[in-house]
This record gives sequence, C-alpha cells and structure tokens, in this order.
Amino acid sequence: MLVFFTLEENEREEFLMGLIRRNWVVRFWPVMAVCIYSTLFLFGCKKEQASAPPQPPVVTVMEVAIGDVPVTFEFVAQTQSSHLVNINARVNGFLDRRIYTEGDIVKQGQVLFSMDPKPFQAQLAQAMASLAMKKASLETARSNLIRTKPLAEQNALSQKDLDDANGQFESAAAAVEESKAQVETAQLNLSYTTITSPVAGITSAALQTDGTYISAQNSLLTTVAVLSPIWVNFSLSENEMQKELNQVEKGLLKRPKGDRYTVEIILVDGSIFPYTGAITFADPSFNSQTGTFLIRVSVNNPKGVLRPNQFVRVRLKGAIRPNAVLVPQAAVQQGPKGHFVWLVDKNGKTDLQPVVVGEWHGNDWFIFEGLSAGDRVVVEGMLSLRPDIPVTVKPYSAGQNVETAASGNEQKANPPKSGK
Repeated sequence: MLVFFTLEENEREEFLMGLIRRNWVVRFWPVMAVCIYSTLFLFGCKKEQASAPPQPPVVTVMEVAIGDVPVTFEFVAQTQSSHLVNINARVNGFLDRRIYTEGDIVKQGQVLFSMDPKPFQAQLAQAMASLAMKKASLETARSNLIRTKPLAEQNALSQKDLDDANGQFESAAAAVEESKAQVETAQLNLSYTTITSPVAGITSAALQTDGTYISAQNSLLTTVAVLSPIWVNFSLSENEMQKELNQVEKGLLKRPKGDRYTVEIILVDGSIFPYTGAITFADPSFNSQTGTFLIRVSVNNPKGVLRPNQFVRVRLKGAIRPNAVLVPQAAVQQGPKGHFVWLVDKNGKTDLQPVVVGEWHGNDWFIFEGLSAGDRVVVEGMLSLRPDIPVTVKPYSAGQNVETAASGNEQKANPPKSGK
C-alpha cells in the first residue's frame, strides 16, 4: 500500500475505485482506513506548511559616515651609520699594540692603537739638533751683518762685502725656518704613532695584529661607525610613487605640510623605537637595477640600540585621507567584475553596489568610489541575499564578530546577478 502515497490525487481516486470493484475495500477496510487517515493528515500538514510565508533574512547593517582619516605607510628598511670612519695608520712602522676592545663603543679621541715611537723620537731629536745648528749660524750671520753695515757706510768696506753679509744672514734665516718645519714634521710623525678615534662610535674588528709592519699597502687598521644619529634607508618603488601622486591629484590623499612626515621605527620584535626620525634625503635618481628611489631617515640613537645594517620597518605618519569612506573588510565581496557590497535601501530591500577599493586600514577597507554618506552597507548575513529582496536589519557595532572569510568566499565565487 506504500504506492498509494506516491500517486497524484486523480490517480488515487482511480486506485480506490479499483479496490472497491475488486471487493478489497471490505476485506482491508481497517488497514485502508488507517492509511487514508494518515495520508490526509500528512497532506493537510503539507498544505498548512506551504501556506506559511518565508521569513526575510536577518542582516547586520552599518551606515556609511565620511570624515578625514589619518593614514600611515610602512616599508622595510635597513640601518646605516651616518658617519663610517676608516682608521688608517699615517706613518710606516711596526704596530706596537691594540689598546681598544673590538666591538666596544669608543669616545672621540680615545686611543685605539700605538705604534713603535722610537724611530720617530730619533727623527725628532735629529730635526731639533739641526734647528739648533741653523739658529747658531743665523746668529753669526746677524753679528757679521751688524759689523759690516757701519763700515760700508764709511767706505771702509765695499758694497760687495755688505751684500755678501746680508745674503748670508737671509740664507741662515731661511735655513732656520726650514729646520723648524722639519721639527714640526717630526713631531707630527711621532704623534701619529698614537692612533685615536676621530668620532664617537662602535668599533669593528682589528684588521692588523700586534707586531705587524704597517705600510701604505696595509695601513687600514679598523673602522668606527657613528651610532647617533643613525640613518634608516628604505626604497619606494616607481609604481608606489606614481600611485601616491595620482591619489594626491585626485584628492584621495593629503600629505603633511612640506612633506615633513613623522617616522617611527618598528623593531624586529614589533616594539616601537622610543625616538622618532625625519626624512632628510630623497635620492632624485631612479635606480634602474632595483626599480626604486632611495629614501633616507635620520633618527637619534643615543643608547646604541640600533646598529648598522640592521633590518627594521619604518612607519610614515602625518598623511590623511580627506572625506574618506571606511567599511569593514567582511562587507566587501569580490566577483568576476570586481569588488561589490550589499546595500539596504530605505524600503528595506537589498541592492548590489560595485565599489572601487583602496588600502586596508586596520580591520576596515577604504572605499574610493561607489558609496556615499548615509548608505546602509550589509556587514553580516549576506550569503542568502539576492537583489531586491526584503531583509530584517540589525545595527552593526565595530566590536562585534563578523562572518568568517570562508563564508565570504562562497559569495565571491558566485556573486548574484544584479537586477539593475
């Protein structure tokens, strides 16, 4: 009798009439009565359920607001010493010993190396002795000139004798000046045997060991890198620069006055460096090998936390997006024709609206085109939406949970066709 439940209404009537003609109704009347009663009950319930109208979908909606929004830009950067000094020996000789500890931070004027001073002390003594001898000759020439002048005036001596005496005096005076220069050179060479740091900074490894003979070929001893201020370099691609210029021209972005961005340094652990910096140099030349422009930031680093060649991130602050529109990321869907959102009109019905998106801002998305102030955007409950259907609206608050990305992916894969 199960076949009875699968027949249409006219077929069930013919089936019952056949049973009556075959006298089956009398034999199986109790069973048939139960079957007929059950069928009518189920059929009645089905009609009652079918007559109930469907409930409209419940969606969470936010109202679009327009305002100026501060924005930041982040780039990967690398630190560089603002003043890297090569420490070279200025004279040839044997390296006596290294004074500093490799890798330490040294002060300006601190002794780093000492060379054997004995040969230079001997040269100084020789130069000073030569100077003393030249001074004695000068005094003799001066005395001779003093005696010769009055005799020449009395014609007791010839003019030639006076000229010779005057020439000897001037030669002796020049010889004294030459000896003085030799003494000064010898003193300088002796002072160069004590090698100091011209700047305050961090030292590198010693390139020459104690006892090595230092000449012009191996005169580089170490380097000292200044740590404060320190430079932080990052690169801006050609596409990024052109994109920023286009947004400025369209009024989508407003730079700080004079392009004076405040620059934060983000360390490798995500913490913020306590000192902010400023852009001090922008390379006007385009690097064709990397396709970027070099930007340099100068920042104080008094405690030496940042070291040269360290990778960090820079965050540029000070720009704003005027009259910006922000919507939660979960509200923006993507289809074959681009991004879109669902709107709820004043009659409580849905509408599919294409939009032009910008960058992410936290958990929100900048909308450059497609939305206006007062538009009601669906944030949750968009999976069952179709154009021009009534919905039940709930207000959205920024702190509540939004639908997962997996739910949105189904909408992205097969977006409904708009009724427009």
